[in-house]
Amino acid sequence: MSLASLVGGFVLRHWKAYASSAVMLAGVAVCTVWVPRKVGAMIDGLAAHTLSSHGLTIGILQLLALGVAIYVLRVSWRIRLYGAAYRLGVELRTRLYARLSAQGPAFYQKQRTGDLMALATNDIDAIEMAAGEAMLAGFDGTLTLIMVLGVMLLGVDYRLALIALLPFPLMGLAFWYISRHIHTAETDSLKRFSTLNDHVQESLSGVRTVRALGLEARSSSQFSELAGQAADASLTAQKWEAAYEPAVGLTLTAASTLTLGLGGYLVWNNQLTIGALTSFTMYLGQLIWPMFAAGWVLSLIERGRAGLARLQPMLDAPLTVVDEGSLTRIEDGPLVLRDVHFAYGGASGEVTRPALDGVSVALRPGMTLGLVGPTGAGKSTLLRVLLRQATPQAGAVTWGGHPLESYQLAALRAATSWVPQESFLFSASIAENIALARPGASRAEIEQAADMAAIHDDILRFPQGYDTPVGEKGITLSGGQRQRVAIARSLLAESSLLLMDDALSAVDTGTETRILEHLAELRANKPELSAIIASHRLSAVVNADLIVVLKEGRIVESGDHDTLLALDGWYASQWRYQQLEASLDAA
Repeated sequence: MSLASLVGGFVLRHWKAYASSAVMLAGVAVCTVWVPRKVGAMIDGLAAHTLSSHGLTIGILQLLALGVAIYVLRVSWRIRLYGAAYRLGVELRTRLYARLSAQGPAFYQKQRTGDLMALATNDIDAIEMAAGEAMLAGFDGTLTLIMVLGVMLLGVDYRLALIALLPFPLMGLAFWYISRHIHTAETDSLKRFSTLNDHVQESLSGVRTVRALGLEARSSSQFSELAGQAADASLTAQKWEAAYEPAVGLTLTAASTLTLGLGGYLVWNNQLTIGALTSFTMYLGQLIWPMFAAGWVLSLIERGRAGLARLQPMLDAPLTVVDEGSLTRIEDGPLVLRDVHFAYGGASGEVTRPALDGVSVALRPGMTLGLVGPTGAGKSTLLRVLLRQATPQAGAVTWGGHPLESYQLAALRAATSWVPQESFLFSASIAENIALARPGASRAEIEQAADMAAIHDDILRFPQGYDTPVGEKGITLSGGQRQRVAIARSLLAESSLLLMDDALSAVDTGTETRILEHLAELRANKPELSAIIASHRLSAVVNADLIVVLKEGRIVESGDHDTLLALDGWYASQWRYQQLEASLDAA
């Protein structure tokens, strides 16, 4: 979509605001054009001694009234037009946010957070200015230019008008040359700001790591370099924008020189009055705004084009997870994976070694499945497939007899509670973070979920209890506390499937035991609740109905705890090692 079609479509949808602004701008132009003509007539009357003191007073009052009318109309159309233009920014930001919210993890693996934030701020601001400031400046400048030239040609003297216009084609050529360089400079400026924004976001998000490694000086040096590059790019764009003013100044100087030369000759030969020459000179001065407006409009349009060129690919980016399902409710029945194959794409698009290779497993309602295996075995990937964050290249996943793709994503997410490896908390209170799963939950329900997650006592030790703000990403809490708050959030949700992705890694074995006991109690009271627990700690899955051992994306062992111990394979070896490790820690 081009900038013209985007802005044009927006103007058509909000034509009332633009039409009323145009009417007020037309009123400003009429009043502005009337002023020199009135002044010229008054000068001729004074020179001919035909203007009385009363007439002079009336004329001055009329000029004052015109000034007040111009002021009121200018303020009014700015409020009216900018109010409409800001809605375009709201629409674009809403579209961008909705698109980003619908994208899956594969999309964000290729994007930078700082760049996306820059799109939502600087780039959309540039498009918004093209729809607001550029539109009003273009209309106002064009209307003023037409009316002033019309009066100069038809109302004063066409000979002066024609000779005054001789330098203007050269100015048009200069504007064309400058606008080409502005587009390049503005594109580079937006990219540099995006890079700077990304560095700031990463540095602030990882401030603990930066401090721990003593990288403050290095990070500051990188910031200074990136800030300098962004400033230089912006300065380059501003230099090219500043080139409009000399082009306008030279053109109007040449036009004024030609006008005074011919005008003086005509006045000397009594072919033109002094008042008429004064009016013409004032009209020529009024051409300064249309010329500056032309340069300003071209600059804003080029900046808007550069912003849209960066924004449009994000708005048009295909969804990594397509939501075309029609079922709005999860059907009762088993969750089944049949010969599922999945491989991640490499940085250049090539397919890497399969993360899941022919995985088949079935989970009945109310059943607990344990996923274990060495690092990189495919445990998290399997959970991502169930969450539809990743789409298998082969095989099928069904729930209640229907493929996962047949369910709407909203229905699938509502039926699933997920505790990821990296627990994420929002900048809100502890209670609000737990209640994200059920915003209408009572404080008693929130506390019950926290108690089941073994975090209730910790929360009560905080000065503000459940109302304690956790800070950005839960920075005020320890890793184990963040993990348990996330578990409490998942337990509060009214879902039928609980997915825990190594969610007990940051807690001690005693706390782990308490959480698992509470989870068993919850399942006893809610027999339809199914659970899949992926863990490196085998103690987390020892009571699971079925334990699956993954290695390099394949199932190499399966069965309950006793069966796997009898097989004396990877599970049994790892169990003995972890039991020995636990006994040494206890000693």
